[in-house]
Amino acid sequence: MNPLIAVFIMMNNYFHDVAIATLLASGVTMWLMVKNLGDKRDEPAIKYFLAMHHRMTLLAKFSIYWIMVGGIPRILAYKRFEWANAVETNHVSCLIIKHIITFIFVCSGVYVWLRLGKRIKQIKGTKVQ
Repeated sequence: MNPLIAVFIMMNNYFHDVAIATLLASGVTMWLMVKNLGDKRDEPAIKYFLAMHHRMTLLAKFSIYWIMVGGIPRILAYKRFEWANAVETNHVSCLIIKHIITFIFVCSGVYVWLRLGKRIKQIKGTKVQ
């Protein structure tokens, strides 16, 4: 494999894994912020929360886009790059476990963001203008 392509694939795979972790981390962070906000009705707290929600949503959307777009070269090079290396170093079981964990992270991240939607709508409804 061309060294430049190998570096591209390696970096893409790394950033793909980071995007997966970021999706879950941003969802958990927003969940914690919702818990911390509680039933507060004061305008500064709600404004701050909604501003943070906007930024975290952008981060989550970017992560989802990177997961989808970055997954294409990862899938195309999987057999020659990740799988071959795992077989060569006898780490196939580790690779399988990694894929199970990343699948759980993506599903959990999406689940948390979807569950937050209802509460966010309630908070936006209490916004004092």
